[in-house]
Parts: sequence; C-alpha cells; structure tokens
Amino acid sequence: MKAPSLFRDKYWLSTLIISAVVAVLIHFPEVLSLSDSLERQELFPDMQPKDVLNEILFTFISLLLLFGLNTLVFRFNSPLVRVTTPKMVLSFLLTWVVNSLFGQLFVWLHHHFDIPAIDAMMHHYLHPLRDFIIACIVTGSNYIIHLIHKQQRVMVENEELRTESVRHQYESLKNQLNPHMLFNSLNTLLSLIRESPTKAIDYTQELSRVLRYTLQDDDRRSVTLAEEMQFAEAYIYLMKMRYEDNLRFDIHIDQSMNSMLLPPMSVQLLIENAIKHNEISNRNPLTISIRTEGGMLSVSNRIQPKRLTPAGPGIGLDNLAIRYNLLWQQEIQISAENGIFSVRLPLQQPRNDYESTDN
Repeated sequence: MKAPSLFRDKYWLSTLIISAVVAVLIHFPEVLSLSDSLERQELFPDMQPKDVLNEILFTFISLLLLFGLNTLVFRFNSPLVRVTTPKMVLSFLLTWVVNSLFGQLFVWLHHHFDIPAIDAMMHHYLHPLRDFIIACIVTGSNYIIHLIHKQQRVMVENEELRTESVRHQYESLKNQLNPHMLFNSLNTLLSLIRESPTKAIDYTQELSRVLRYTLQDDDRRSVTLAEEMQFAEAYIYLMKMRYEDNLRFDIHIDQSMNSMLLPPMSVQLLIENAIKHNEISNRNPLTISIRTEGGMLSVSNRIQPKRLTPAGPGIGLDNLAIRYNLLWQQEIQISAENGIFSVRLPLQQPRNDYESTDN
C-alpha cells in the first residue's frame, strides 16, 4: 500500500507551508512598520529590512526544526499512531522550551557573529508571547494534520475495501455465467449427437473455440464491442447449427462504435436468454435483432413464449444488470412493449481506468 508514504509526503508539505506562513505573520508588526518610517523609529528604531528578513528566515528554520523534532519524538506524521492528551501536552511543553532555546541561540549568534537582527526593546518584549504562540501553532498544526491524514487514510482503506468487494462480487457473477453457458451448450451437444453425429463433431470444434475464448478472457472486466461481436458470431454459429433456419439474426453494428466497451459475454447472454424464453419452430421462427443506436447496443426479438418457460427475465439478465451497476453505476434498459422484448446496453467510452484489458 502506498498510502502511508503519500501521507508522509503531504505531512512535510503541510509543515513547510505552515512554517513559511507563520514565519511571516509572527513578524508582521515589523514588516508593517517598514512602510512607515515614523512608526519604525518609535517602535523599532534603527531596524533595517535585512534585519526583518533574517528574523523571518530564522523563525522559518526554527519552525521546520520544531516540526521535525515533534515528528521524531511523537511521530505525528504517521496516521497509525494514537494521539493522546498527555502526548499533546508534552509536545506543547517541548516545543515551547526548545523554541525559547532557539531564540536565545539567535541572540547569541547576533552578538558574537554580527548577524543582522532587530535590537529594539519592543521586539524583545514580544519574544515570550511569540514563543507561546509558536508552541501553540506547532502543536495544534501537528494534531490537526494528524487527524486529517488519519481520516484520509480511513477513506483510502474504505475505498480499497469497496473496490475489492466489488471485484469479488463481479468475479462471483461471472463464475455463475460461465457454468450456465457450458451447461446449456452441453445439452445442445447431447441433442446433436442423437440427431446428427456429423453436426455434433463440427459443433464440438466450435464449442471448444467458444470455451477457449471465455477461459482466456475470464479475468477481463470489459471488452470492446468488436471483440464481443466476434465472440457472439461464434456463439451464433453454434445456435444456428441446432436450430438451422428456424433461428435468424438481423445484425446492424455501426463500425465507428467498435471501440466502445461493455461487459464480456453480454451479447451471448442476451441471445441465450431470447432462445431460452421463446418458441423456435418451423411455424414460429425466431429473429433476434442486434443493432447499435444512440450510444447503446440493442438486442430485441418478437415475444413468442414457450408453453413451459420460467417466469421473469432470469438470473442471466439479473447478473448482467448487477455487473453494469458494479462497473459503471449504470442501468440496462429492459422493455416488453407491442409484442417486442428489448434489452438496451449502454456502451462505454474507452478510458485508461477501464480499458478492455482491465484486470
């Protein structure tokens, strides 16, 4: 998991920004007085711009060191660490003491190495208050940043768990579909063996191609329309071998939509569903229409129900609807009007996050 490393990077970026902003604001009176010569002489006599810049720079470095010290001692940059009240009190006291020592160090450097600094009495009076404010800011910022990163980590983990759950649900649904198709195909093969052994041999060869395709593409969440139609044509061949001229197909696919995405075996499932629920005979041949229209793939047929047919669309359509919802949070459209049963599948634009080679 890359989350902890990401949180550490954000922690240091946050402390860098906070240190820069606070370093300027804590010396805002001096910065403001630079633009007013009268006020500068009254409050900060003999103060020069380089003195203010040195003060800001030293405060900035001190803040970074204080954040680093707190990180080293209390590990605020880790969302896994438990932050307690005693730990916050210790952090505040440690920051206050160390910051006071940093201030004394800067005064010592100023006097012994002639480093530019502000010597005004008002500036020295403000030091204790500034030390207290800095201790509050550093401790409070550490606590707030820690809580934010901890919450973000929880959100990332929840999203990872949700994604993993969706993946398991999706794979479970696909595993229900493949045995279902195999069972129906074997029933068809059994019928052909009894009726025509020659056709059964050809059927077995085509069935092996279909099963090889399903096994090779079992780990893909989406395929292009072109790939899906190639597989559907192989499946159509198998069905036409059994039903001959009693099963017909009217296929019109816009070639410009070949790169659009949909779940694998969607068309095969809809063809199988139409065959399962409708009478197919010399007197009532079944025509299945497959066409693209308005960014969707439509599979429809005239309703000619069998005498003994399970009620409702069945597990296949239910699974397809769930797969669409899991992958793209979209609904398939199912209608039965004017004697026509139709299923419309929204086709998805290919993107990097769900290409046809998705795992």
